[in-house]
Amino acid sequence: MLKGKTIVLGITGGIAAYKAATICSRLVQAGANVRVIMTASAAKFVTPLTLQTLSRHRVYTDTFDEADPAVVSHIDTADSADLFVVAPASANTIAKMAHGLGDDMLSTTLLAATAPIVVAPAMNVHMYEHPAVVHNMSLLAARGVRFVEPGTGQLACGYVGKGRLAEPEDVVNAVVSYFAQQNSMHGQKVLITAGGTLERIDPVRYLTNDSSGKMGFALAEAAAIRGAEVTVIAARTTVPAPGGIEIVRVESAEEMKEAVLVRFEDADIVIKSAAVADYRPVVQQAHKLKKSGERLVLELEKTTDILELLGQRKTRQMLVGFAAETEHVEDHAREKLRRKNCDLLVANDVSLPDAGFHVDTNIVQVYDQDGLAASWPLLPKREVAERLMELIVHKYADSSNTEAQ
Repeated sequence: MLKGKTIVLGITGGIAAYKAATICSRLVQAGANVRVIMTASAAKFVTPLTLQTLSRHRVYTDTFDEADPAVVSHIDTADSADLFVVAPASANTIAKMAHGLGDDMLSTTLLAATAPIVVAPAMNVHMYEHPAVVHNMSLLAARGVRFVEPGTGQLACGYVGKGRLAEPEDVVNAVVSYFAQQNSMHGQKVLITAGGTLERIDPVRYLTNDSSGKMGFALAEAAAIRGAEVTVIAARTTVPAPGGIEIVRVESAEEMKEAVLVRFEDADIVIKSAAVADYRPVVQQAHKLKKSGERLVLELEKTTDILELLGQRKTRQMLVGFAAETEHVEDHAREKLRRKNCDLLVANDVSLPDAGFHVDTNIVQVYDQDGLAASWPLLPKREVAERLMELIVHKYADSSNTEAQ
């Protein structure tokens, strides 16, 4: 799986640096070309000579140690990477990454890197839980950085808690999983809706909802990483759209319906994560309504239920719906799955803390025709997207094999 892949391994200061030698060795044994960068602090725990021997390459420790005049080392190293792994990652290096600081070989190379990044944190439990560290990791996760969760147990400082570097096997498995995912959806066309539609009352006022588009965009990135051809039909969003993905902008539920229907026939997998308005004003005023009287009565009419329409029209497509609920989540989700002819229905209780709209985390349950297919605790939306995409890949493969038989 790793043969021919170049992995840049960044090692930062901390007692866990000794495990980086095993990580390097395992990656090399798996066929990877490993180029190591060590911070000055890391070199106090394990020698560069150790990593040079294991990687069979020069180890970089100083930005200004330019041994080859033909290249600029940190740029050349960044450009060579198929994947950048930082293990162990100290709180200091995570902060540098989050805020764009470049004051040593590792941080400047990270700034120049365009390859995906995997970070394996290691630090004292109180440091790991410090609001600044949590915030910095959230910033990095929002940019697409992947994390290998630290373990819980006895720490070098004597505390017992979360913060111990993940075992070398776990870090290597994360690397292998990344490359394994790259082609798991190759050749598949994925259509995703994201954000919240808005329905105009007049040129300056509208009806909308709290959807930010974070979940839809995270799903788009997860599908693109796996090699899918991804198109996102995006209504109102409050976060930047991911790069390298076709984004079709719409405003209203009707515009979204038309944009989806045009592309539905060619799609293999359709994920309806957008929050679509159920009603719209019967009359859209051409000019701004002037204030008059104590009350204003708006007459609303139902919009077309896009998910239900797709459920009626689907032939070979896999259809995934979303349900944001505030009560009786399972009952509403299973009923919606059946009524709208979905293959999977992702449900979440948006009344729960840190779940739902305008946050980076979510708590979801996924239902299929047989009942509960998966249930995940509070997780970053990017992690939810990764897990959901893996479930979709397996379900799609199973359905394709069944059709072939």
